Amino acid sequence: MAAALEEDELDNDDYYSLLNVRREATQEELKASYRRLCMLYHPDKHRDPDLKRQAEQLFNLVHQAYEVLSDPQSRAIYDIYGKRGLEVEGWEVVERKRTPAEIREEFERLQREREERRLQQRTNPKGTISVGVDATDLFDRYEEDYEEISGGSLPHIEINKMHISQSIEAPLTTSDTAILSGSLSTHNGNGGGNISLALRRVTSAKGWGEVELGAGDTHGPLFGLKMFRNLTPRCFMTAQCAMQFSSHGVRPGVTTVLARHLDKNTMGYLQWRWGTQSSMNTSIVRDTKTSHFTFAVQLGVPHTFVMMSYQYKFQDDDQTKIKGSVKSGFFGTVVEYGAEAKISRHSVLGATVSVGVPQGVSLKIKLNRASQTYFFPIHLTDQLLPSAVFYATVGPLVFYLAIQRLVIKPYVCVLLMQESVRRIIEAEESRMGLIILNAWYGKFVTDNSRKHERARVIDVTVPLQCLVKDSKLILTEASKCGLPGFYDPCVGEEKSLKVLYQFRGVMHQVVAGDTEALRIPKQCRGEMDVVL
Repeated sequence: MAAALEEDELDNDDYYSLLNVRREATQEELKASYRRLCMLYHPDKHRDPDLKRQAEQLFNLVHQAYEVLSDPQSRAIYDIYGKRGLEVEGWEVVERKRTPAEIREEFERLQREREERRLQQRTNPKGTISVGVDATDLFDRYEEDYEEISGGSLPHIEINKMHISQSIEAPLTTSDTAILSGSLSTHNGNGGGNISLALRRVTSAKGWGEVELGAGDTHGPLFGLKMFRNLTPRCFMTAQCAMQFSSHGVRPGVTTVLARHLDKNTMGYLQWRWGTQSSMNTSIVRDTKTSHFTFAVQLGVPHTFVMMSYQYKFQDDDQTKIKGSVKSGFFGTVVEYGAEAKISRHSVLGATVSVGVPQGVSLKIKLNRASQTYFFPIHLTDQLLPSAVFYATVGPLVFYLAIQRLVIKPYVCVLLMQESVRRIIEAEESRMGLIILNAWYGKFVTDNSRKHERARVIDVTVPLQCLVKDSKLILTEASKCGLPGFYDPCVGEEKSLKVLYQFRGVMHQVVAGDTEALRIPKQCRGEMDVVL
């Protein structure tokens, strides 16, 4: 009977019954019951192996119940949703001291996010948007005769090509998956699209096979087969054959790839392609924690080349990478260099400069957002112009640093301050203390003779409230643009700080210069404090 009772207790999800306390129990009652049950079920009190094992299980269950009920937030979640609510990921980042209604709303939000993640993992959506920009008029126009350039005309920049593709996966069974993909392309006013359906079956732990059917107005119907197979633990092979039907007849194609692990971090590839662009390619790829190296040689019609690329990975929070590559063949020589960095939790931004003969100079900007890719190749000039190389290199770097300093960092800083500010305001309201109602920083226009000028200010209410301590705000004699959450909205111009605040239930307004010390609510010499 004792064993049966213990099993019933193990299966019981009611933590209050397990600890033998009422649902309104205080922390002292919970602690007293927890200590009593710990002494009763402590494994060291039993020598019999079976009793010791059951006692250990009960001891762990009692400890788990006490951990939940002794924590106010976990207890509130448990009271509303039971153990099911505690299993939802994300509660660890939620602010404490939530009401039951707020907890219910947060639970529903986390549930929606979890369902969205599950759906995305099942369908694995992937997409690419590429927008090609022709900006050659920015540089090539100055190489022409001066007389041929119409005075004061602006450079002509246009979008000359665009490509959009999307694919989703639909698991049919544990071994079968359907893949639907499509794309649309346009170039210099001419365009088209295609759609394809592939069925993939995992035949064994060593391989899978795929059948693809496609149709489009650019290449015509398509039928293809693809196979993957692990030959040994260190070697695998893929083979693909396709038949493209068009008005010019049937165009067959075959591609095979043989890959082998040369060591822990190095892969070797051999590729043979037969069809409209036949070639043989061999490459070595070495990928480590701090670097990525690729060397490839291809012999083919019409493309024969030698390529080498290197990428260095910085071990920082932004996961910054710098890269460079050289590619030379019958088409000419191309040198590329660039960098990429993580700008948010799911986004990576990169820029690459391409300098080649006879291709000219191009700037390629790429943004990866989760499983979506946005690509913007900007063709700057058909010639090797030092000015184009300079602006393509320095322009994106200056733009990124400016956005990072003036927008991203202040925005992230303010987001991190939101929860702290809420707690500070609650504490200040409880004692009729200092509350920042509104605060602006920048250039104000007060002179009637300069009405045509536009004020350039930023809202710094949240950053200032975060600096309030014990109902006081103290700023030293230094430029305020360096404060957390601030930035300079008008570089090189005179700035000031205007604060509208409430203290002891009375509203005040104070204006201070950029480098003036500020102390509120205490009025200081040189400050203008107005009671409203």
